[in-house]
Amino acid sequence: MNPFEEMRIFAQVMESGSFTAAADKLGLSKQFVSRKLMALEQRLGVRLLNRSTRRLDVTPLGQRYYEAALRLLNDVEQVEQGISGQTSEPRGTIRLSAPLSFAVAHLGSLLPLFLQRYPGVSVEVDLSDRSVDLLGEGYDLALRIGVLEDSTLIARRIATIERVYCASPTYLAQKGTPARPEDLRSHDCLPYGHSRQVQWRFAGAGKPLTLEVTGRMRANNGDLLRDAAIAGMGITYLPAFILGDALKDGRLIKVLEGFETEPLALSAVYPQHRQSARPVQALVEFLREQMQ
Repeated sequence: MNPFEEMRIFAQVMESGSFTAAADKLGLSKQFVSRKLMALEQRLGVRLLNRSTRRLDVTPLGQRYYEAALRLLNDVEQVEQGISGQTSEPRGTIRLSAPLSFAVAHLGSLLPLFLQRYPGVSVEVDLSDRSVDLLGEGYDLALRIGVLEDSTLIARRIATIERVYCASPTYLAQKGTPARPEDLRSHDCLPYGHSRQVQWRFAGAGKPLTLEVTGRMRANNGDLLRDAAIAGMGITYLPAFILGDALKDGRLIKVLEGFETEPLALSAVYPQHRQSARPVQALVEFLREQMQ
């Protein structure tokens, strides 16, 4: 870790009086804060804090380090504010995590436009359908689709994502076209995810319906499920951006229209300590502008 980051974490612990309170202030996990302070003490070869189940007590060396750290952190902040005041252009590197299928469909065209607009910014992109640990893995920003778990992360809505039930003409000719959600009990489905029990939710007249679906294939990648549906293996339920071309050219046909649930939210999430980072905010605003 950058020594200034270690200083910042230690100073926040001193000011907050506990790992938990400092972690909340910084937008980090308690375990992450504790690990980093232990690493700092090991690097310095001294004990900065005496820990007990009820309180933290600073050692004399810890107090000296805290006072010196505050001076350095204040100096750095003043320098950065002075420099940032000389230019309005964002500068720096963004570590971005994004879902694979979404990134292939959208970011391939959008990120070059963003980098052309902001020549002082660089982007490192990691494509993964898993929900990465932004704090533990060092990401500045992640794009996520769907309901967000409660956390200390800040979330900004970027756009909405429509989802579609669909199957191939060959499959529907063989198995019939479902007229209502309950008909799926006699169909092969292609659910997203690894859980043995996958539930699809449906809207329509009356109260919402939740139905457990089964099939011979499930995956955590939408492109794979789309191709399986095109091959006639069953009915799938996926974001429209994954299905676009296959729906246009007739390889897939929409089913159960009118029963789709509300669109999913595409959100940008980032740690609280990145809230004022100008490259992160520039990318969030750019994506909102381009995808509204």
